[in-house]
Order: sequence, then structure tokens, then C-alpha cells
Amino acid sequence: MTKQITFLGLGVMGGYMTANLAKSGCRAKAWNRTRDRPGIQIAAEAGAEIISSLSEATRSAEIIFSCLGDVPDVEEVLLGKEGVVNYAPKNALIVDTSTIGSTAAKKIGAELAQQDLRFLDAPISGGDIGAKNGTLTFMVGGSKRDFAECEPFLQMMGKNIRLCGNIGSGQAVKMCNQILCALNLVGICEAMLLAEKQGIDPNLIVEVCSTGAAGSWALSNLGMKVANSDVSPGFMVKHIVKDLRLVREIAAVASLELPGTELSDRLFKIVQTLGNGEGSEQGTQAMIRAYREKESG
Repeated sequence: MTKQITFLGLGVMGGYMTANLAKSGCRAKAWNRTRDRPGIQIAAEAGAEIISSLSEATRSAEIIFSCLGDVPDVEEVLLGKEGVVNYAPKNALIVDTSTIGSTAAKKIGAELAQQDLRFLDAPISGGDIGAKNGTLTFMVGGSKRDFAECEPFLQMMGKNIRLCGNIGSGQAVKMCNQILCALNLVGICEAMLLAEKQGIDPNLIVEVCSTGAAGSWALSNLGMKVANSDVSPGFMVKHIVKDLRLVREIAAVASLELPGTELSDRLFKIVQTLGNGEGSEQGTQAMIRAYREKESG
């Protein structure tokens, strides 16, 4: 691939995503706001060129990917006083893989367009496992032309890639995805607890139920972690809480009640308060700690 690619944000997901681009033969530059993230080394060892300044990273880029945190992070990096909008070449394609909701995506897309920059919102699903293995799902919003240009690079990082509609549509689908992820974990945690009360090894629930109608990505990949109280981070609790905030904001505008989402949000927030806030940095499977806390209380 001869296009100059830049990747902004080398966190749990971005480091592996950049590495997969580099391993696939891309001329990949990468930048991160802080210099102590493990993802930086992961990307560098795969052949990506780590750049210290955002301006240098983006000046010659034809396609710029970003994988950041919340809406303010994306707005600062893309639109801020020292943001991409000030350095990227005219007609460059900006592809944001963060989860920021459709309202923010449409706003960012419009502001970039005013500066002759193109935009795709392309939120991802699949966790750190999917990022590492190059099997992420991409939900993309934008023009067919821009999607066609970007798709070969998305295929280097993902396995399931879908154009969902105009700008903001990728984020709209991602919001639905996050509801499913959150409620899957409610089911997994409650199934594990019921198994324990009946004297059944929770690992058996994963082995048996994942092959039937109850099978899901969450059960196969997070079920064992729940069963073994492994709360090591893949997709962190603080990130799902942020995503569910976006879901609730959209639901409020639509006057839509989502009691299952409210329950999962409440459980994740209980985990956030545990251990002086350490729960925020744990994987979403740490939801089981909220149930354990109720039992011990």
C-alpha cells in the first residue's frame, strides 16, 4: 500500500491496530499524547514510525485514523488549536474509530468539511482480542467513495466491515452494539452466580452454553474471566460507562426508556467505586464485582 497512513492514539486498541497496518505493508506513522503507553512499543516493534508531534505526524498523511477516548479528546485532537485540522493536507481522509455518538460525529464531520477534509466515523467492536488478531468489527458512516478508499486498510485491522449509511450512522449502530454488550454481561454474571448456588462449576456454563442458543462473543471471550474472577482490562469499565452515557443521552432525546441499559449502567458504576476507583481501570467483566459486593453487603 503506497498511501501515507497516520494513526493517532496508541492505547489498548490503537497500538494493535497500528501494528496490523504496519505488518500489512503500510507506510504507517503513529502518534500518542503520552509517551508511556504499551501500545507505542507494540506499534513500533511492528514497523510503525513513532512521531513525537501531531503536526509532523499528519502533515503528509493521506488517511488519518484516530482511536481516542471521549468526545472532548476527539474534538481536541482533530479540531483543537493544535489539532489535525491545522496540519492535514487538503482532501485528506480522517477516519475516527472512537465511540463518540452520532451527534458528535456529525458535528466533527461538518467542521472538517469546512476545512476541505473528508471524514468517516468508524467505531469498532471486538475488544483488545479483536484488535490484536485483526478481527475487529467496523461500523462505518460516510460516503460510499470515501468508504471504498478506506476499506482496504480497514480489512487489515478487521474482519467484519460495514458501511451503515451517512456520517453518524456508524456511531448509531455502535450505540446499539454497546447496549448488547452491556446486557450480555448482565446475563453472564447472573448465570455464573446461579451456577455457583447450584454447585455447578461456572466454567462448565461457558463450555456448554456457548455451543447452544445462549452462545455469544461475550460468553466465549469473557465468560471464563467472569468465572475465574479475572478482571484484567481489555475494554475497561470506564469506557463502557462513557458509552452508556452516550446511549442514555440519545434515549433521552428520543423519549425512550431503556431499563436494561439503566441496570447495566448502575452495576458498572458500582464497580467504579470499588477499591478507591480501581474498578474503572478493570475490564467490563468486572461487573461480577457489583454482584459480589451485594452478596457481601
